[in-house]
Amino acid sequence: MNDLQKQTLLKVARDAVEAAVNGRPAPKSKSDDPQLNAPCGCFVTLKNRGRLRGCIGQFTSDDPLVELVAEMAKASATGDPRFLADPITSRELKHLDVEISVLSPLERTDDPLSLRLGTDGIYIKKGRASGCFLPQVAHEAGWSKEEFLSYCCAHKAGLASDAWRDPGTEVYLFTAEVFGADFKDL
Repeated sequence: MNDLQKQTLLKVARDAVEAAVNGRPAPKSKSDDPQLNAPCGCFVTLKNRGRLRGCIGQFTSDDPLVELVAEMAKASATGDPRFLADPITSRELKHLDVEISVLSPLERTDDPLSLRLGTDGIYIKKGRASGCFLPQVAHEAGWSKEEFLSYCCAHKAGLASDAWRDPGTEVYLFTAEVFGADFKDL
């Protein structure tokens, strides 16, 4: 993505978060750019002074990317179950950072240790249990490949920490184009 496309998506996310936090409908998200109108998965992450305040996304969508970014930004601000008891307030907006991860399609792997730390994200699924980590999580946490996979199993999917080794567990890899900005700078 070029800088203009990134700025457009960041402003769409900011407008959606601001509207959601203030109880207003988000403005319609439209673009004439074919890349921003292509269906694509994404996650929107919100942090306050480096502390996670919301992160919601979808791996796939039939909707244009620009619309999905708005939807995921609103969901991150108001619908992340981890923060329902402590929602983002309007006073917090000036301290937020917004980060968008535009995802590649999922690719199943039979060799989870083939993942590239800091480049590949993971989605782990067994039965109805599932969890994911974006590629940047391994780097931010300083984890090895085994730790990245084990933490996802245990803390995101609710599985045994070594479930990723079980052939009955599906492990998918994906990449993400990640970009962000301070809320106040958008």
